[in-house]
Amino acid sequence: MLRFESTAKQLAKYSSRPLWRRLCAATTNIPVLTLFTKNPCPLCDEAKEVLEPYKNRFILQEVDITLPENAVWYERYKYDIPVFHLNGQFLMKHQHCCI
Repeated sequence: MLRFESTAKQLAKYSSRPLWRRLCAATTNIPVLTLFTKNPCPLCDEAKEVLEPYKNRFILQEVDITLPENAVWYERYKYDIPVFHLNGQFLMKHQHCCI
């Protein structure tokens, strides 16, 4: 615990510096692409292959709609996968060719 507090104090010390502020701001600007999927989903697999060369430009978040905690998404998208959201907003469904 003492080591964590020490690290927290160090971070607080550096947080006022311009470079640290820019680094923190840069990490918040990375787009989040959410893929609603299930297993099996051949179109989802193809979409992930298409996205592979660009994986350093965004965060890919996969949501398995068949899991109990994702029941709301299952009801909404059970016939529509793959479905993509960008930064929490609907982007597209049924395809991957235009990603």
